[in-house]
Amino acid sequence: MAIINVIDFDAVPDATSLSTQAIQRAIDSASAGDTLLLPAGRFLTGSLFLKSHLTLELAENAVLLGSPHLEDYPFIETRVAGIDMRWPAAILNVNHCHNVTITGSGTIDGQGAIWWRKFWGDDENGGMLADYSQRGLRWVVDYDCERPRNLVVYQSESVMLDGFQSRESGFWNIHICYSKQVSLQGLNVQNSAGPSTDGIDIDSSQQVRVENCTVSCNDDNICVKAGRGAEAQQLARTAREITIRRCTLLKGSGITLGSETSGGIEEVIIEHNHFSGTGVGFRIKSARNRGGWIKNIIVRHMTLEDVCYPFMLQLNWFPQYSYSEQSGETAQPPHWQKLAAGVEGEAGLTRVENITISHISSQLTQPTVFSRAFFIEGAAERPIEGLCFSDVALQAQEFGKIAGVNKLVFERVTVDAPAVTQLENDAYHR
Repeated sequence: MAIINVIDFDAVPDATSLSTQAIQRAIDSASAGDTLLLPAGRFLTGSLFLKSHLTLELAENAVLLGSPHLEDYPFIETRVAGIDMRWPAAILNVNHCHNVTITGSGTIDGQGAIWWRKFWGDDENGGMLADYSQRGLRWVVDYDCERPRNLVVYQSESVMLDGFQSRESGFWNIHICYSKQVSLQGLNVQNSAGPSTDGIDIDSSQQVRVENCTVSCNDDNICVKAGRGAEAQQLARTAREITIRRCTLLKGSGITLGSETSGGIEEVIIEHNHFSGTGVGFRIKSARNRGGWIKNIIVRHMTLEDVCYPFMLQLNWFPQYSYSEQSGETAQPPHWQKLAAGVEGEAGLTRVENITISHISSQLTQPTVFSRAFFIEGAAERPIEGLCFSDVALQAQEFGKIAGVNKLVFERVTVDAPAVTQLENDAYHR
C-alpha cells in the first residue's frame, strides 16, 4: 500500500509541460491498494486512465489542467448524451474498473473556453452551432462538436468520488455511465459558462448516492439519464436506486430527470437540497421519440430561493434538439443514424407516473427575479399519472400552467402569485 508521487515519474507542475505520459506511467506502476498522489502544482494533461483498486489523491492546491488540444484525448467507445459512440476520452477516466477512490481538495480544470468557442463562437451564436443550424442539423451539432469531459466513470463498480473540485469543463463535468455502487460526496462543481456544461450526470447507473455537493454550472446541475432512442430502449439499461441529498444548487437548471429516458428512470429520492438563484428547481424533460419511463420518484424537503421555475415538467422538450430533420447530407455517420432512430409511435411517449413532491418552500428574496410556480406540460395522449404535491408553499410572480396530468393531487399547497401568466414565459433555453 505505497504512496506514489507523480513527481517521481517526471510530471512537471508548471502548467505548460504536458505531463500525460508521466502521470500515466505512475498510474500503471501502482499495485492494488496503492495511493497515487498529485501534489500541489498545476499539471497539464490529456486523458488519464485509472485502474482498479487504486486511490487517486488530489492534494490541496493540486490541479489537473486539461490540455487545449484535441489530439491529447484519444477517441474511445463511450456514451455521449444518450448515444453510444466513439468520442474523445475525458481528462480523468475510470473505465471498466472496480474499487476506485478519487479524493482530496484539489481540482480538475478543463480549461473549457476553447471548447465552448468551438461550439458557439465568441458570441454564443456562431461556431459549429450557427453552421449546423443553418443546414438544418441543430439536432446533431452537440455530438459532432467533440469536447472533452472532466471525469467519466464508465462500466465500473464501487467507486468513491470525494471532496475535490471540477471546474470549467469543455462538456459535462462528471459523467457516471453504466456503473453501480458509486458515491459522490462533498464535491464542488463550478462552471462559469459553456454549452451543455452539466454538473453531475448519472446515466443508466444504479445504486448511486450524491450527497453534500455544491454545483454551479450553465446547464443541468444534477441530471439522471437513461439513453436516447431505439438502441437505448433495446439495451434497457435503467437508471435506478439513486439518491440526491443535502446538495446546494446555485447557477444552473436544477435537478433533472431526462431528457434521455429510453432505458427508464425509477426509484429516485431527491431530498434536503437547497437551491439559490437556480433557473429550475425540480425538472423532468423528455420528447415524443424517447419512450421509456420515469416512475416512483420522491422529491421532499427542499428550500428554493429566487428560482425561476420551481417545478418544470415538459414531455415535448426542445424540438430542434430532440427531433432529427431531413438534410442534404449523404454519407451519414453511425451516430447520426442512431439519433434519427427514435422510438416511434405511441411507444415513443415517455410514461411518467407516481411522482410525490412534499415539504417544499420557494421564496423570492429579490423583487426583480422572475418566477413561475408551475410549468407542467404532459402529453395529451399519455398524461402524467399520479402527481402529488403536499405541504408546499410557493412565492412566485406567475402561477403558470399545468396540463396533461391525470390524478393531480394538491394537499396543503399555497401559492402566492399576483401576476397574470404570460405566454412569453413559456420558453426556457437550457
